Amino acid sequence: MGAHQLQVTIDQDSGFCFGVVYAIDMAEEILAEDGYLYCLGDIVHNDEEVDRLKAKGLRIISHDELAGLANEKVLIRAHGEAPETYKTALENNITLIDASCPVVLKLQNRIKTSFDADEKIVIFGKHGHAEVIGLQGQTNGDALVFQDIAELDDVQLPERFTLYSQTTKSTAKFYQIKEELINRGYDVKANDTICRQVSNRDKDLHKFVVNFDKILFVSGKKSSNGKVLYEVCKKYNPNTYFISSTDELDMSIFQPGDKIGIAGATSTPMWLMQEFKTELEKY
Repeated sequence: MGAHQLQVTIDQDSGFCFGVVYAIDMAEEILAEDGYLYCLGDIVHNDEEVDRLKAKGLRIISHDELAGLANEKVLIRAHGEAPETYKTALENNITLIDASCPVVLKLQNRIKTSFDADEKIVIFGKHGHAEVIGLQGQTNGDALVFQDIAELDDVQLPERFTLYSQTTKSTAKFYQIKEELINRGYDVKANDTICRQVSNRDKDLHKFVVNFDKILFVSGKKSSNGKVLYEVCKKYNPNTYFISSTDELDMSIFQPGDKIGIAGATSTPMWLMQEFKTELEKY
């Protein structure tokens, strides 16, 4: 290999978390058998992977479309769903292929238990995110969701409440928020429900990124976990670039002989990171 060639390494801990692997394996099995399968919402927050599965017959539908569907199989992705969805499926004779991530299901169950016990529930999570909608659904939409502590400045919160988190948020940020709310005088019971596979990646990523001149962080724009991990990369290696597909590659950012690291979100497929590596090694 020439001295000027780019040296490219993929972070072996990056890529799909087990929840996503499970959902995609399930989808591929049914697609191979039936030739098509409905999926409620994007199976994963990565357009490239969604396109790959669509080519195999995956049909992405919305909740409105689900209501008009009957006697079909529908996949529930790793993010999970609100109770409403299960009700609709029952009424329309829809077979649900439930690939909800066990970590999310456990959290849904905890929230429901809290809600049944009349606790006030506050959720740290992204507004409108699939997982968060499923969590809020456990409380009949009662739970208060915030994605930034500043949103709570003018809100009259109950004196006592239970704080939960979307599973892909940053652990450090969750505990920061807990401290801040306790400092504001609230009686907070904090339930840390952040996925360890996600938070460990949070911790280990900096060891990877410091070894390179540049980092390409490969992720879909809609991935919450992608945003968290990208920030970690950028903090430890300022030369980090967020990128979703190979046509966004701008080769002018690289110098001959650069050492480049490629990392990704829990929703980033390994084949896509491989594709970037192949592209870069051409130069």
